[in-house]
Amino acid sequence: MKNIPTELLRTFITIVDLGGFTLAGTVLGRSQPAISLQVKRLEELLDITVFQRNNGLQVTEEGEVLLGFARRMLDINDSAVTRLAKSRVSGQVRLGIPNDFEVSFLPRLLSQFGQAHPEVTLEVNCDLSVKLLKDFQQGHYDLVLATDSLEETLQQNSRDEFHEAIVWVTNGHFDWFENQPIPLVVYPTGCRYRQQIITKLNATGIAWRIAYSSSSLLGISAAIEAGLGISALARSTVPLGLHSHIQIQDGPQLGHVKLVFKQDRGNQSDATKRLYEYLYTGLEQSAS
Repeated sequence: MKNIPTELLRTFITIVDLGGFTLAGTVLGRSQPAISLQVKRLEELLDITVFQRNNGLQVTEEGEVLLGFARRMLDINDSAVTRLAKSRVSGQVRLGIPNDFEVSFLPRLLSQFGQAHPEVTLEVNCDLSVKLLKDFQQGHYDLVLATDSLEETLQQNSRDEFHEAIVWVTNGHFDWFENQPIPLVVYPTGCRYRQQIITKLNATGIAWRIAYSSSSLLGISAAIEAGLGISALARSTVPLGLHSHIQIQDGPQLGHVKLVFKQDRGNQSDATKRLYEYLYTGLEQSAS
């Protein structure tokens, strides 16, 4: 008797609900090729075709039958995991995260945390890191993930710190004419990526101009896709569909950003501790 892995069923359901492989990959934290491979494994396991791709993405008749079973199987799986969890925690956690992590892998981690700990209420706020760190000092957050002072080395000084490469981000069709200032798409003043870009370009004598500024990663992404300019982000936060580059033409490399967790270990709830463990593990896997 064959066993169907629940991760394949979850991918199948997510594609159907969101209407596409790319959106499903964004939600599940996987690349589009990885999503396609999972669908192929599911089809080969059951010897069926679940999607008809000749005219858009349509679920086949066999796929519709599987979809009904898949939803019931995952409902039972998720209910069992939640019900039998050995340690149940409850309460509220006030979490602050940088704007550029808003639509990367953090939503997936927060979703998993919510499923495992349904009695914990998350109050999540996205902002510039300088604002998050200031508000944490004033007691507005229980846990903050933020970018801190930029480092040129990869040496880690604390368990609460990670270093990640900053990469240039383009739409894949960017042409930089050396006789013109390089157009930048950046977050508002105070963003460490913006500071690092300008510092590096000034050091190499490359002219630049601010072509577009937005406090939202969605706004930054849309401007890059439209060809208004280029930007820089931590490698793990580059949205699907955009291109990352350690270096572009004769431009400078941007170094690294330090990601830090801020928390009051002496006055911490079980819910905050558990959320920290989820986020720390996710960052550790992403940086490896």
